[in-house]
Amino acid sequence: MTTGPSRRSVLVNALALPMLSGLAAGIAGAQAAPGSPLRFGPAQRFSYEWLRGEAKRLAGLPFADPPPRAADVLEELDYDDHNTIFFRADHALWAQSGPFPVQFFHLGKFFKSPVKIHAVENGNAREVLYAPEHFEFRKKRWDERLPRDLGFAGFRVMAPEGKTDWLAFLGAAYFRSSGALNQYGLSARGVAIDTAMPKAEEFPRFTQFWFGAVTGVPNAVAIYALMDGPSISGAFRMVTAKSGSVVMDIDCALFARRDIARLGVAPLTSMFWYGKNARRRSDDWRPQVHDSEGLAIWTGAGEHIWRPLNNPHTVRTSSFLDKSVKGFGLMQRDRNFENYNDDGVFYEKRPSAWVEPLGDWGEGAVQLVEIPTEEEYHDNIVAYWVPKDAVKAGSEWSYRYRLHWAADDPFPGSLARVAATWTGRGGFAPPRPKNLRRVVIDFDGPTVADLPESARTEIDVVVTPARGRIVKPYSHRLVGTKRWRGIFEIELADRDPVDVRAYLRMNGKPLTETWICQIIPPE
Repeated sequence: MTTGPSRRSVLVNALALPMLSGLAAGIAGAQAAPGSPLRFGPAQRFSYEWLRGEAKRLAGLPFADPPPRAADVLEELDYDDHNTIFFRADHALWAQSGPFPVQFFHLGKFFKSPVKIHAVENGNAREVLYAPEHFEFRKKRWDERLPRDLGFAGFRVMAPEGKTDWLAFLGAAYFRSSGALNQYGLSARGVAIDTAMPKAEEFPRFTQFWFGAVTGVPNAVAIYALMDGPSISGAFRMVTAKSGSVVMDIDCALFARRDIARLGVAPLTSMFWYGKNARRRSDDWRPQVHDSEGLAIWTGAGEHIWRPLNNPHTVRTSSFLDKSVKGFGLMQRDRNFENYNDDGVFYEKRPSAWVEPLGDWGEGAVQLVEIPTEEEYHDNIVAYWVPKDAVKAGSEWSYRYRLHWAADDPFPGSLARVAATWTGRGGFAPPRPKNLRRVVIDFDGPTVADLPESARTEIDVVVTPARGRIVKPYSHRLVGTKRWRGIFEIELADRDPVDVRAYLRMNGKPLTETWICQIIPPE
């Protein structure tokens, strides 16, 4: 799966996983093989400790963001033209030897500011120098109008054969992986600053990268990054392994340059246009269009929560307060092609991304932001962790987490999970009340798989609305399946969205994870 500029641009082997963080300092050779067309700058000492110090030093200085060179020419190099510029595969870092070939992106209209890229060997870093000869300009000779030391826009990590990629960094502090099913979808980023606040959101960017192989783990690469922005600077160490799914062990040290109203840690960015539970905002032939269908949370208390995503009428921000959260992620659970029916973009193969904290993150909240969209080309979903304590100028924050790009939840729990959610007008016979909404939830998993239909008299559909009245809750086995279906109606008191919690219970014990949804009245 190749990648290039897109709407997101402006935008392990299990046995090896416990070793990754400890091996991050064990960097093997990262220079190109003899005879490679790549050229390097002078050597400089490098370590993650030095990078942390550099990020802290930057935070003590006024933010500097020099204007890009040749901006007028780059402004002409739009999306279509950018896709006619190809990096030469034999010019890649590690093209002949190393963990994975690394190719570089060219600058363009949406990526005017260059990033510095370095190769690390034996504690020394050398900058990989840009040259137009690294690229094929198949439509226009943009290189004849641009400086010969222009710089790179970002990079992508290739499969060993050098024809497909599985990890890409391009634009601001965004990055993404094709995951276990080899299909790009949602993105991650370094941090989120003031998302969905009254003031404009800030987008710090990665300004420099360093690459090294990981000693003893042939399917891993160590990526270091320096991030800078008006309010914050940061140092990142990302030890990434690919064996089926893609797993990244991430250490980040963040240094606040000024007060930050809302700091989003380990943010994930995705797209939800419409799905089973939210179809009203679409006029499209496909049954569903989304990169992610729900937010999953594993709370510090051990509860598994599933929150179906919405495409609301106005920007909505939901906070799930927690302490010592065990994980959260934006997930694509439905892997049935017929439920998307798009053989061009394959939404059923889009990866899920799960954030697994390594260590105690203390008190805070998982926050979900849902933004209205009328198209599939706009990322409108953001999820991240917000610490409880205020982020003041001069403060320092450190986080460690494991980011899983996978086909499924890496920690599904023992209870049945939500398989699907449908909502629609309630009632049976006309005239049906407009303020009555029906909710249908299908659960799938071992705790309900073998329950006989007669168990419906023993199962409680436990529904707790923030307001409004619940009508006719009941459950039954979904005919011809091992799924169990919970159904209820909610009578809405007004035109505002209503948060509702629900799960199935038998003999006082939960059978399912907790479903939490925001019921949005029709326009």
